Formats: sequence, structure tokens, C-alpha cells
Amino acid sequence: MPRVLLIEDDPAVREGALLALRRQGHDVAAAGTGEEGLDRFRSFRPEVVVLDLMLPGMSGLEVCRRIRMDSQVPIIMVTAMGDDIDVVVGLETGADDYVVKPVRARVLEARIRAVLRRVEQGPFPDGTVAAPETYGELRIDRAALTVTCGGAAVALAPSELRLLLTLSASPGQVFSRQQLLEAVWEHNYHGDARLVDACVKRLRTKLGEPSRQPRYIQTVRGFGYRFSSSR
Repeated sequence: MPRVLLIEDDPAVREGALLALRRQGHDVAAAGTGEEGLDRFRSFRPEVVVLDLMLPGMSGLEVCRRIRMDSQVPIIMVTAMGDDIDVVVGLETGADDYVVKPVRARVLEARIRAVLRRVEQGPFPDGTVAAPETYGELRIDRAALTVTCGGAAVALAPSELRLLLTLSASPGQVFSRQQLLEAVWEHNYHGDARLVDACVKRLRTKLGEPSRQPRYIQTVRGFGYRFSSSR
């Protein structure tokens, strides 16, 4: 049974989500504060974290940062309607996806299933494997699912890795944000471009890309992103 850690301070919301997730077959642990959430994270070792941003004491953003210091477990953050700045900051901090309150059990379950499926399948559901690729200081090993830059290993969250592998599989091709949402996050509706933009920003930072003239992941204004094939 997939293990889910739910960090939510509102008792009614927490209990409702806890019951719904358990009915759907998940092994769930719950916490009401950020500090408690981090303790449960270390002991429970979840496969996905559902994290409310508005927590008393230690904020959800700080919890996300601390988890990302030593783990790439998928994080789905929960935010209040209209908190656009919190959404962007949360995604840039390392969250993989988000849902808006009031949280519908069916939507949350779909997001959890999607992130777990992406982790289980890896970037090549059809079993395709290619030889390692080198682009300047960047080396991508699709078989081992590893990335190094300048000889140093780059720790990527599942969404970051899938984004890099999707773009680099077709160097020079321009991908729209909607195409990337469908390929990386499996959002087959008119989704939120902030997911893509925030993930690109995190990925560029981890690859040591200059913000103004990135070498590998380039912005095509008005269209989307492409991976540079120059080696």
C-alpha cells in the first residue's frame, strides 16, 4: 500500500483527508504541525507527502525546503484559493504539484496516483533505453537515471528528471508548456504553466545555468522551451 504523509493543521480537513485516503487504499500518517511532520517523515518514510503551506510555527515552505535537503520524495502542496505567490514560491522550493482548497478527495487521489505512477514507471514506460549522452559538462545516463554536471552528481526530483529527459530526448525541438504538462505531470487538461516554469527554474539552478543565457534549457518566448543540442 502506498505510504502517504499528510501534514495539515486544520483538524477537520486533516481527518477528512485521512479517512478518504485510507478508503482509497493508502497507508497514511498525519501530522498537525511542521515540526511534527518532519519527525513523521523521518520515521514513516512516505512515498509521497501532501503538505499544507499554511502551518503554525514552521511553515509548509520551510518543511518543503528541509525535506528537499536530503530527499526527492514527491511533494504535493495544498494551498488556499488565490494564493498565487505561495503557489509559485512553493513550486520553486521543490514541490512537484499542488491542489487548491477546498481539497476534493477525487482530485487529491488523482494527483497522488499520478506522481506515484511517474516514479514507478520512470521516464521510459515503454522500456526504451539509450546510451549516455554528453552535452558539454552535462552527462545524462537514461539507463541509470543519473545526471552529472562538471563531474558532480545532480540530485533531481522526479518531475525535474522527467522534464530534463523529455526536453533532451528531442534536442532543438520546441515544447509548449501544455505539451510538457502532459508529458511530465500527466495533466491532460488546460493546466497551470507555473508548474512548468517553476520546474525549469529549479532545474536550471541545479545545473548551474546562468539565468539570462542558459546553455541547455532555453526559453522560446511565446512558445515554450527547448533543449540546446550544442555540445
